[in-house]
Amino acid sequence: MGHRNVNVTVGLIIAGLTGFSTPAVAQETQRTAWGAPDLQGIWDFRSITPLQRPEEFAEREFLTEEEAAGLEQATVDREQDLLDRPARRTRAGASVDRGEDGALGAYNDFWLDRGTTTVGSRRTSLIVDPPDGRMPTLTAEAERRADGRRAYREEHPADSWEDRGLNDRCMFTTGLPMVPSAYNNNVHIFQTPDHIAMVIEMTHTLRVVQLDGRPHGTLPQFAGDSRGYWEGDTLVVETQSFHRLTSLRGSTPNAHLTERFTRVGPDTIQYEFTIEDSDTWERPWTAQVELMKTDEPLYEYACHEGNYSMDGILAGARAEEAAAR
Repeated sequence: MGHRNVNVTVGLIIAGLTGFSTPAVAQETQRTAWGAPDLQGIWDFRSITPLQRPEEFAEREFLTEEEAAGLEQATVDREQDLLDRPARRTRAGASVDRGEDGALGAYNDFWLDRGTTTVGSRRTSLIVDPPDGRMPTLTAEAERRADGRRAYREEHPADSWEDRGLNDRCMFTTGLPMVPSAYNNNVHIFQTPDHIAMVIEMTHTLRVVQLDGRPHGTLPQFAGDSRGYWEGDTLVVETQSFHRLTSLRGSTPNAHLTERFTRVGPDTIQYEFTIEDSDTWERPWTAQVELMKTDEPLYEYACHEGNYSMDGILAGARAEEAAAR
């Protein structure tokens, strides 16, 4: 997350994907040399619009211009307040996620980059279906799975590395789907007639989408098995066969992700995704995110350099067990 390594990262990606062309010269048609809509470049999907609609907005789908401006100014004011606060030491045993008086926890505000604006449509949530802007109700099976996971974690928080989540090893996938988060909200899209490749800045997840009409594979993949096709000027990407460790907001490996990329202006791609998993939710759900063209480079996500958290977690658990005995 800290150091620039743009040339190495992008160079390795291009070297591994033969036939990639450089981005076409920008024209009014915004099309590639072979006539497809041109989606190439680095796109920013930062936004303070929440995934789910806050309760205070109830059935309201959109903010007024005044409300959107007020939320954006409040975000700017909070950022300035955090910047101006004196430095504070994190106390041992305290929460790494929350500090005192609304301050941050593990990271200070320098490292975070959530953005300061709502989506251009001024929606009250990224979720557009169901109409209430909320994720659908979990199935009874999903509730049982969640209860079972909680009970197991309480009894076995750190028996081995297998009891810990992928976050402890910086191995979590991102860009499945693309939703604004704390930082690194950028994606670099490469394009050929037969392939689309997406390099997600967070955890440098690489997705390669085949466009040649071949059927889906059956072998589970860490980032799923993706196939794409053009529906008019919209790129549709369907992904399935997820690895058991991969979760789309709590889904099972049987989930189906459908993404739609439509370039609606020189600097904007409308990105829409739908997640279907009858083992987890009572119905599919859909969200929309705006991808905005940026001249900023992608940064290397050096999450695991000097990261000894797994040693510390397991050693701490053994020490607690010894003390209990």
